[in-house]
Amino acid sequence: MRTFLALIVCTAIAGAGFAIPALGAAAPQDEAAKSGPDAVVAELLKDWQDQKKTMVDIAEAMPEDKFSYKASPAERNYGEQVMHVAQVNMGLLKLLGGKTTPPSFNKDAKTKAEMIKAMSDSYDWGTALLKEQNGTTILEAVNAPKFLGPSARARIVWFLMNHSMDIYGQMVVYLRMNGIVPPASRRGGV
Repeated sequence: MRTFLALIVCTAIAGAGFAIPALGAAAPQDEAAKSGPDAVVAELLKDWQDQKKTMVDIAEAMPEDKFSYKASPAERNYGEQVMHVAQVNMGLLKLLGGKTTPPSFNKDAKTKAEMIKAMSDSYDWGTALLKEQNGTTILEAVNAPKFLGPSARARIVWFLMNHSMDIYGQMVVYLRMNGIVPPASRRGGV
């Protein structure tokens, strides 16, 4: 764990001004100027907020009458994918600690609007919790689930973003199978 935390700090210090902006997004000049461990928080916050937009956009792309669509019987349907992101975010974000009260969460959401609100609210809570962090607290270890083991708060956020992108990839397939071009692909005319 010490090696992992040292790697994070060294990476943050060495590449503090280097961030990969979201497609089509401009690099935030004020955030890029930060260096050291505090840059980790600033970059996580920017990426988290960018990911919220990406996930809300893809959720909104599917018509409500197709929210029950699934590619095969063994898979979650489209709406369940949206709720899965929301539920995992809510479950793991609590590990960050913080004073911000979690949003009321409708785990039984049935409509497209309710599901997107649940997911959006989970991202908003993550934003609030990240804003409570600093370069020291984001690198502190917390007791994570067994599949993660002891992890820094930053690792919890990275895991959540990676998890959501896995679900995003599945949602892209669902959209394509219904003849819908995913929002992120529309920029390039694909």
